Amino acid sequence: MAGKKETSTEKLTKLIVEGIFKKKGKEVVVLNLESIENSICKRFIIAHGDSNTQVSAIADSVKETVREGNAEKPLNTDGAGLANWILLDYSDVLVHIFQESVRRLYNLEELWADAKLERIEEENKDLM
Repeated sequence: MAGKKETSTEKLTKLIVEGIFKKKGKEVVVLNLESIENSICKRFIIAHGDSNTQVSAIADSVKETVREGNAEKPLNTDGAGLANWILLDYSDVLVHIFQESVRRLYNLEELWADAKLERIEEENKDLM
């Protein structure tokens, strides 16, 4: 990897994943949408928690980790009230944090089947 410069999207993605794992987020998936024409962003990051409390904690952890590591706040946050599905909009990267049943219902991974999908395990997060 010598000589490869990390892009701002890659750095943001790593920080978001780090924030998710700090609160034990599950089944972390990164969908790379860059090759899809007219996509709304460059990456979707999807994860879930076991309760609305955990979903809220994951979202808060992502916001704090990104703010500390990149001095950036989400442009918009949606769904924090019910915490079934919280969306954090970082322009190039959209973060979807679900309760597991809601994640299975909407199945975003399948909706964006054209995207390159990468499953991230906590022990391998630094290899991204």
